[in-house]
Amino acid sequence: MIEWFSEVFAHPASMSDHAYVHVLGLIALKTTIIYFFLVVGLRLLGKRELGQMNIYDLVLIIVLANAVQNAMVGDDSTVFGGITAATTLLLLNRLFTAAMLRSRKLEHVMVGEPVVIVNDGVLLTEKMKHEGITETQVMAALREHGLERLDQAHICILEIDGTISVVPVDSQVHKTRRHYRALRLP
Repeated sequence: MIEWFSEVFAHPASMSDHAYVHVLGLIALKTTIIYFFLVVGLRLLGKRELGQMNIYDLVLIIVLANAVQNAMVGDDSTVFGGITAATTLLLLNRLFTAAMLRSRKLEHVMVGEPVVIVNDGVLLTEKMKHEGITETQVMAALREHGLERLDQAHICILEIDGTISVVPVDSQVHKTRRHYRALRLP
């Protein structure tokens, strides 16, 4: 059993402990660079990419993960190399979330704000184009809210999480229930 553990957690035999610690530091640095590159890249894709994934989005995520794996850990296929990359990603995500909680400006840049895409039954095509929303997606959101036609919608809003909120024309109260996709731990 001890032999098995030592084999699982071993570093490359050709490296000293000091050299391997250096390799783990490089993995953490490369992982940090990849993390920020992907955060900015995904932010530039827009809110809708995050809200409702289709098959192409799923393929993109899988291919991205595969593409950046080697850039993060390189030739190091050890458990500690993977743990170092995973720990770095978790810590960066936690720090980034904390930074956004402290800075409204950073949160605004990275998260954005809700965008009105339908007003009194009229599609706001320029805003839709800017956000990457199609009429088909708007119509699907209307159907999800029990509406059949655009003129039944007082307002449709692309929320920051990528979902589309719909307020019907005959709505008396403008209340929405927030949907949380992830749990933020204290």
